[in-house]
Amino acid sequence: MSLVQHVDGLALAPPTALALTAAAVLVVDLLVRRRRVELAVGIGLLGTAVALVFVAVLARGEPRATFCLTAHACSYEADGFALALQGLVLLALAVVLPLLTGALRDHRLPPGEAVFLLLSSATGAMVMAAGRDVITLVVALELVSLPTFVLVGLRPGDPRSAEAALKAFLIGVVSTALTLYGASLLYGVTGSLHLDLIAEGLSAHRHDPLAAAAVVLVVAGFGFKVAAVPFHFWVPDAYSGAPLPVAAYLAVVSKAAGFAGLLLLLLRGLAPYVGTWGPVLGVLAALTMSLGNLLALRQRTVIRLLAWSSVAQAGYMLVPLALHADAGRKQMQEASTATLGYLGFYAAMTLGAFAAASVLARSHGALTIEASRGLVRVAPWTAGVLVLSLASLAGLPPGVGGLVAKVVVLRSAVDAGYTWLAVVMAVNTVIALAYYLRWAVVALSPGAATERPFPPARAAVGAALVAGAATVVVSVVPQLVMRAAAGGALG
Repeated sequence: MSLVQHVDGLALAPPTALALTAAAVLVVDLLVRRRRVELAVGIGLLGTAVALVFVAVLARGEPRATFCLTAHACSYEADGFALALQGLVLLALAVVLPLLTGALRDHRLPPGEAVFLLLSSATGAMVMAAGRDVITLVVALELVSLPTFVLVGLRPGDPRSAEAALKAFLIGVVSTALTLYGASLLYGVTGSLHLDLIAEGLSAHRHDPLAAAAVVLVVAGFGFKVAAVPFHFWVPDAYSGAPLPVAAYLAVVSKAAGFAGLLLLLLRGLAPYVGTWGPVLGVLAALTMSLGNLLALRQRTVIRLLAWSSVAQAGYMLVPLALHADAGRKQMQEASTATLGYLGFYAAMTLGAFAAASVLARSHGALTIEASRGLVRVAPWTAGVLVLSLASLAGLPPGVGGLVAKVVVLRSAVDAGYTWLAVVMAVNTVIALAYYLRWAVVALSPGAATERPFPPARAAVGAALVAGAATVVVSVVPQLVMRAAAGGALG
């Protein structure tokens, strides 16, 4: 085994481009004093576009790996799975950054620091998707999480923001401790930190209670990032305390990073112990979707409704991972495809809902569901995006993308033999109709809760239209998302 490693610069190009962009934003913000908001966001969008070009170039070639000790022990791989999730992160970032423009002005946030933190966290999400050893995944997890703690508490003089940041930080510390403890046990059992070698080591320790404990601890640690019960408590307060674009980022990019790490660990490293983690994730999926939907029914503010909705959606995405002990490579690939596909549909429709809420927030201090009454009269395009996004999240036409996502996940549960879990998901889908349709009906109702005309907010309106267009595309041609998910499947 050689300790001299070849570094593939092209494989590392997408996260490197985003990291360099983050540094450039911070430096330019220190040197320029005029139009700082537009400059910071503009540089961020340029860097995002460059990183997306690198992802497209890599997608046209063969998978690449770097930081390899042996042919089966690489720390970073730019394969179909990594590139699919990196593309998702960058496309979501292209919507979140324009949304951030209004929040930076409204809350008088430091533009350079805010965009720097956002890009740094997104860099961690991209590394997470390509990491193939436990150390890389844990470091990427921290790079995703730490900037978001600061972003949540970035509102000056807002006690809710500070409280939300502290709560997210404390729960994040606990989850990191669980992950590190589980990783140390895995190393003790298998003698390796690379996922493929961990899988080989666990195959020789099929009934080791120490290995089973390590698997449970690692899964519990990553449960924080995906907002699975019981690591979900930080979500409603963090979303409410953070600026709306940051909440949108947490709901999409941060969650995507968490699922990337979870899928890699389960399907590449911990596959021999599917009999341990499969049933556990089935129970967690049922609890997460049920609690999220039931508490979303009680919400009267837009952000807390979307927060609990994101918890419920995480439960749906966990359903395909509820596998039996005899699940083979094909079943794991299908589970990965279903989760990745759902994540792609979820990203488009959730960003649309948050973007519409951001436009609405520019006219209201207290953003309640009732405040959107008459939205169709004063901002018809925004109302259209909102209703389409809510219909997609509910799985109703014209949001066919959301319906396809739910059917794929339901079918995966039935195929795996978890009929009871499919029934629980079907019941939860019906429950979710109540609060999604309630908000949509209010937005389309006559009357006007709006007390003053909507400000231009061109960047936010543009971001909402882009997210709405993405929701239309994935509804008209859902096979685009499912093909990308199948191309990035693990197993």
